[in-house]
Amino acid sequence: MASVTSLSDSVQQRLASALSATLPEAAGADPLLRRSDRADFQANGILALAKKAKANPRELAARVVSQVATGDVIADVEVSGPGFLNVTVADRAITGNLAARYADDTGRLGVPFAADPGTTVIDYAQPNVAKEMHVGHLRSAVIGDSVVQLLEFTGESVVRRHHIGDWGTQFGMLIQYLDEHPHELDHKDAQVTGEEAMSNLDRLYKAARRLFDSDEEFKTRARRRVVDLQAGDEHTLAMWQRFVDESKIYFFSVFEKLDMEIRDADIVGESGYNDMLAETCRLLEEKGVAVRSEGALCVFFDDVKGPDGKPVPLIVQKSDGGYGYAATDLSAIRDRVFNLKADTLLYVVDARQSLHFKMVFETARRAGWLNEDVKALQLAFGTVLGKDGKPFKTREGETVRLVDLLDEAIERASAVVREKAQDLSEEEIAERGAQVGIGAVKYADLSTSANRDYKFDLDQMVSLNGDTSVYLQYAYARIRSILRKAGEAHPVAHPELALTDAERALGLHADAFAETVAEAAAEYAPHKLTAYLYQLASLYTSFYDKCPVLKAESPEQVENRLFLCDVTARTLHRGMALLGIRTPEKL
Repeated sequence: MASVTSLSDSVQQRLASALSATLPEAAGADPLLRRSDRADFQANGILALAKKAKANPRELAARVVSQVATGDVIADVEVSGPGFLNVTVADRAITGNLAARYADDTGRLGVPFAADPGTTVIDYAQPNVAKEMHVGHLRSAVIGDSVVQLLEFTGESVVRRHHIGDWGTQFGMLIQYLDEHPHELDHKDAQVTGEEAMSNLDRLYKAARRLFDSDEEFKTRARRRVVDLQAGDEHTLAMWQRFVDESKIYFFSVFEKLDMEIRDADIVGESGYNDMLAETCRLLEEKGVAVRSEGALCVFFDDVKGPDGKPVPLIVQKSDGGYGYAATDLSAIRDRVFNLKADTLLYVVDARQSLHFKMVFETARRAGWLNEDVKALQLAFGTVLGKDGKPFKTREGETVRLVDLLDEAIERASAVVREKAQDLSEEEIAERGAQVGIGAVKYADLSTSANRDYKFDLDQMVSLNGDTSVYLQYAYARIRSILRKAGEAHPVAHPELALTDAERALGLHADAFAETVAEAAAEYAPHKLTAYLYQLASLYTSFYDKCPVLKAESPEQVENRLFLCDVTARTLHRGMALLGIRTPEKL
């Protein structure tokens, strides 16, 4: 199925042709087309062109109008204000374009692939081994997963990477603690998996951390154990591997609850780059990018200074010979550029890490690993806040466990579904409750621009009113219900029928799906897709209120309205899938 040219692109092409016919020196100029409340579209580009050509804008606009061919696509175009063009699209063009999208049997709704796709490595969903996932892990996972879906849908080759924290001082500390306190690892721990195993590991980790912080001799022994780990000591490695394996089982259970696919092959933690660290340091030193300072290997920057005004370096190798996060991140860049052949490296990481990544990327550029052909950028995200506007914590001031938060969302959503359910079994209510609850959490996160903080308010998230995923899911389920009730009437496009204002508004917005997806993918901005889908559901609600579907005036109008319903449902379904959210057939 070939991609479908959107109505805005068709109008844009016709206006651009009229512009160049009127003003040959304006060939290739952008008419600056946008949706408008006063007409279907408004073109604002003539004002700047008139200024450049020293012409009267309204007169130039009138001359352009005389060159515009009206008919199948453009029904009418008129001059407005100081020289804007107000464009009305033909009803048959709206229905015809949607019919072409409807006929796409690939499920893409006529959305084209990007013109010049490349390879993106996206680093997201990075939990830590032996630590429970908390609310802070939510955004990286949810935003990253949606960006993966968007990029893959537009034709980009995507390599997923989950850079889990599975190496370093904390493991020497944990292994040493368990060797000295074997009684704390009771026998049943060897059998349990998932959440219980992680709860045990988390408890042990906190006990080891307390001892590490209070006992200098234990701290020394723990650091020696890190050296054993790095040297490949058999017993130490076996203990470490057990922590990693148990943690992964737990990670998979949490990501499954989040309705998110995490593949084992995509988990390449800090330990995955161990063999590259020494070479990374050698290359940086040989190139003069990093220098020895007080025994440590450092990279300095003119614009990065501490409170005392002195330069703050990126420490690649510590004075004791140990490697910091920078060495691992720089080795990962080498691997992703030279082995995975990436054009783009995308890091979905907390905004508080911005300075670290700025320094790492600049170091990689100086070393020649990043250049104009390979870009690296951090998709920095803000903090999840409680209703009080402060970082989200439990009443005891503890970090909120992600599993607890997701379970509560499912519980709240199940209550909403049960209240509304008419013919659902308990099993179906539980299934829909999970889909609605997890969808609510994801949508609240994705509907906020990634770099902004947002308040986690479950009451609002599972509300049937307002900008929530539940509102969109109910709109979809309502359409599916109408289509089931249609009996012998089937969705059929009738381009010869005149459209009401509500039908036109819905049809024009549905046709803008392709350009919205392209923009959201290009800008790594899922919130642009959520805004589009919320408006689509709102326009559908208005259409539903004003335009009887099954009791329309003629059989053709019934079929055409069923067609508009079905196109809307398919667009909602596809759009929500790109956000990682399910759309149940019944609610």
